[in-house]
Amino acid sequence: MKLTWYGHSCFMMESRAGRVVFDPYADGFPKGLKLPELTADLVLCSHGHDDHNAEGKVTVSGEQTDYTVETLCCWHDDAEGKKRGENLIRIVSGGGARVCHLGDVGHMLSPGQIRAIGHVDALLIPVGGFYTIDAATARELADAVDAQLVIPMHYRGEGFGFDEIDTVDKFAALSKNVEYAEGSSVELPDFGAPRTVVLKLK
Repeated sequence: MKLTWYGHSCFMMESRAGRVVFDPYADGFPKGLKLPELTADLVLCSHGHDDHNAEGKVTVSGEQTDYTVETLCCWHDDAEGKKRGENLIRIVSGGGARVCHLGDVGHMLSPGQIRAIGHVDALLIPVGGFYTIDAATARELADAVDAQLVIPMHYRGEGFGFDEIDTVDKFAALSKNVEYAEGSSVELPDFGAPRTVVLKLK
């Protein structure tokens, strides 16, 4: 399986089971980002904000996938949705791997929610704070889930992202075994040591 990051919280999973895009964003929202032309069999959005729900930017093939999709409901904030509403966590299994995309989770998950996620090969986790959990909470949550690969998302980078959110540096400083990838993709399953992988936007 190939997992590719397109900036912010947008990823594509590609394998013999099909192609899934998570959280496509509108052009220029966040600033500095424009989604390339993508074709997928399934588009999954965590919530209704334009930086996560631009389904129209992805061409849908009409083909069925062989993935299993589990959905967990949580909050986009630390006030039970009073600030920003609900957020959907997606756990997608198939093609030899299991991936969890946390969307814009805004609070530490409960032990029951963490048990429901179960073992995952890759955890896609927001780390920039302000609209989501911050670096410290993200590290606590990542340690609790204990995924093979932890891949940070929803942070500000050079020339892209929201001004009010942090860069990936705070999260990386709290993490052990950090790898800075040369590109925007990783292959799953990964049989190396558990680690945090910072993908490089192309």
